[in-house]
Amino acid sequence: MNECFRHSWSAGVLVIWTILAVCSIGHSTNAMADSQELLNVSYDVSREFYKAYNAAFARHWLEKTGRSAVLRQSHGGSTAQARAVLAGLEADVVTMNQESDIAILAEQGGPIAKNWRERLPNHSVPFTSTIVFLVRSGNPKRLHDWPDLIRPGVAVIMPNPKTSGNGRYSYLAAWGQLVKQTGSHDKARQFVHDLLQHVPVFASGGRGATTTFLQRDIGDVLLTFEHEVSLIQKEAGTGRFEIVYPTVSILAESPVAVVDRVADKHGTRVLAEAYLDYLYSEEGQELAARHHYRPSSAAVMRKHASQFPALNVFSADDVFGGWQNAIATHFSSGGVFDQMYQPTAAPSDGHREQSR
Repeated sequence: MNECFRHSWSAGVLVIWTILAVCSIGHSTNAMADSQELLNVSYDVSREFYKAYNAAFARHWLEKTGRSAVLRQSHGGSTAQARAVLAGLEADVVTMNQESDIAILAEQGGPIAKNWRERLPNHSVPFTSTIVFLVRSGNPKRLHDWPDLIRPGVAVIMPNPKTSGNGRYSYLAAWGQLVKQTGSHDKARQFVHDLLQHVPVFASGGRGATTTFLQRDIGDVLLTFEHEVSLIQKEAGTGRFEIVYPTVSILAESPVAVVDRVADKHGTRVLAEAYLDYLYSEEGQELAARHHYRPSSAAVMRKHASQFPALNVFSADDVFGGWQNAIATHFSSGGVFDQMYQPTAAPSDGHREQSR
């Protein structure tokens, strides 16, 4: 694979990073003339996985068809990405981190067919994750479970739930864990209200929140996906951070779909369907596991069981009646999040900034 370029494009608060993966080395001009281009619009913290996956799929596609595949990536907050597709960003496929960000594209004559969930195994979810805590070396604030996050002097970093799937999962994990343990949505609301007062700054996406915590040295704990934590630890080096698994968290699903209207317009349907199908192949599932996603393949999961601790998780269906209800109740304009969120500074310490 030859990475040709990466560029940024912004519209409002949306930042999209694009990676061009072209399987071109050693092939003739005629072979390149027979190539097809595909745009995968994805969420913020899937960059590294899809960079590796695109290289693997491009090789597979060339071997299978004799044709080159030009695979482009667009990354940003999951919900912001869905809005960009609705606004005209011509994605051939979407690979999001929550069902609602694809469901909205299948509503009211949208560009995706209503039966998108039934087209691929496991309701079009090739792998999953969960929300965990990342703390600084030695866990100096002794943050072991959800109640610890609202103690005085603790600053919590998470993405904005209005624009980020990562942020929504973090919010719903904090809410749902208390419902699962107490049965009370009123207590859960009070807990999340208190938690939001400990968030000094919201990033629009998961990678921005990681940058805030890692590079700007703001916050005592980062709420993020399990696979993102593993990447952070790898890039930052051993000893700087520790992962903490709370007693209860949320099941984070990463659904995928062909954008029918665009794929048919571009003539890329066969390529787009093959691209998503290959996520379920042994190589695709192995790549997911190596990037610390929990694969849907039982065989691959068993092979990598040592890197994935057993979890006590709930789904959005379990606690919130599904994603559509969760979105309408919590994240719509004037919803519960808007009612609770007050842009005031968190309690100050050495890891704070007052910029909410």
